[in-house]
Amino acid sequence: MQLRTIAVIFILLLTGCETTQLQPNGESIRIRWNASEQFNACEEKGMVIGSEGSWYSFWFISNEALTEGAINSVKNQAAQHGANTINLYSLQSFSTSVTLMGNAYHCP
Repeated sequence: MQLRTIAVIFILLLTGCETTQLQPNGESIRIRWNASEQFNACEEKGMVIGSEGSWYSFWFISNEALTEGAINSVKNQAAQHGANTINLYSLQSFSTSVTLMGNAYHCP
């Protein structure tokens, strides 16, 4: 393979390494961990799943950035559902990505 081809492939891989950005309407979303008993007075808005990372990008993105991207993803989804709080289950950590799962709620 020519050096130019290798360089182009490398650049294409790096362009896919940007993490999920938090949308303005997701900034006010609160996150709770395994706190389902606190949501009795809240309206459930649906499940949210946020994942960041892939088999090639984890080499270029820190664990902190992968986690932040997954958090941004669930916050953005919760805002789209009209929620203001997320109850996350335990973190699903893989060697190449971070995945968060939980339920979105609108609480008074």
